[in-house]
Amino acid sequence: MKKLIILFVFLMGAFSFSHAQKFAIVDMEYIMKHVPAYESANEQLNQVSKKWQAEVEAKMQVVQNLYKTYQTEVVFMSPEMKTKRENEIVEKEKAAQDLKRQYFGPEGELYKKRQSLMKPIQDEVYNAIQTISNDKGYQLILDKSSSMNIIFSSPKIDISDEVLVKLGYSK
Repeated sequence: MKKLIILFVFLMGAFSFSHAQKFAIVDMEYIMKHVPAYESANEQLNQVSKKWQAEVEAKMQVVQNLYKTYQTEVVFMSPEMKTKRENEIVEKEKAAQDLKRQYFGPEGELYKKRQSLMKPIQDEVYNAIQTISNDKGYQLILDKSSSMNIIFSSPKIDISDEVLVKLGYSK
C-alpha cells in the first residue's frame, strides 16, 4: 500500500511539472523608447500641450490684470460699477477655467489627442506581445516598468527585445 501511495504522489508530481505555466517579462518603457513613432507622438503631444498651456495662462493673466486694475480703481467706483467690474472679472476667470478644463480635463482635448496618437502604437505593441505569447506558449506576461511589486526578474525571461524585433525595430 505504501508503494502505491508513493507511486501516486510521484505521478501527480510529474503530471504537475508537465503542465507548468510559462511566463515572461516585458519592459514597456524600454520598448516604447525604441519605437520612433512613439517618440514622435510624444513630441507632438508636448508641443500641443505647451501651446494650450500658454493660451490658458494668457487668459489667466488678463484676469489678473483686470483684478489689479479693479483694486486700484475700486475707491473711485460707484456700487453699480463695482458689481459690474466684479462680474466681468468672475466671467473672464470662469472662461479661463472652462478653457483649461476643455484642454486638460479628464475627457479634454489633450486626452483625446493622446488617445488618437498613442492607442495605435500601443495596440501594435500589444499585438506583437500577444503573437509572441501564442507562439511560445506563455500564459502570463508582466510589465516590469509599471509594476512596483517586481523586485527582481531574470534577464532570461525578458522578451522586450523579441517584441522590438517582431515590430521591426532591432536592438
